Amino acid sequence: MRFELDGLLIKVSGITNEQDALLAIGLGASVVGFEFSSGVRQVTPQLAMEIVHRLPVGALTVGVFRGDTPKHVVEIANSVGLSGVQLDGPVSPGAVGYISERVRTVMRMAPSVQSALSAAEECDYLLLPETDTRQELVESLDFISSYEHFTPLIASGGLNVDNVVDVVQNYPVWGVDVRSGVENAPGEMDPAIMADFIYNAKWAFENSYVDRRQGFFE
Repeated sequence: MRFELDGLLIKVSGITNEQDALLAIGLGASVVGFEFSSGVRQVTPQLAMEIVHRLPVGALTVGVFRGDTPKHVVEIANSVGLSGVQLDGPVSPGAVGYISERVRTVMRMAPSVQSALSAAEECDYLLLPETDTRQELVESLDFISSYEHFTPLIASGGLNVDNVVDVVQNYPVWGVDVRSGVENAPGEMDPAIMADFIYNAKWAFENSYVDRRQGFFE
């Protein structure tokens, strides 16, 4: 099930503390993301639950998982009280189906550009393959935008204050997902940069050069 949103979906990922989560929502982010797989931004389910319970009513939260069993994903999502989950890396259709039946919203990061269209059929939102460069992101957008598809695209990887306007204005994305582009250090958000990113993303959506299909959120 897709989120009920008015305008661009803006997801701030890699949240590791309550202050950054509250700030992101306060600045206008639609979703905050917590990473449960191993890495420098990993949080425990207990910490994520404490943060989720302190967010304003209606704030959307997503847990990011890579290589976890479907049962484990569902258990964490429901115990923490997440609004949805994001599945990174290779995931079988059966696993996606199991999770979709038990979690409200499922985002899927395509393992590769070539597999993006098949991955889109299994989820509520499709995130483009992770990258650290704008050029790779644009190449992914060019490839996927040339095909007919109906799953909302979320641009991710390589986004920052400077290039988010170009991406949102010129490609039919329904959302953006940012992490390192608004950080001072892994898991430590920069308030000023985050504010500028969110402002620029919303402005670009309102002044877009492309048409976006209606009905994605119905």
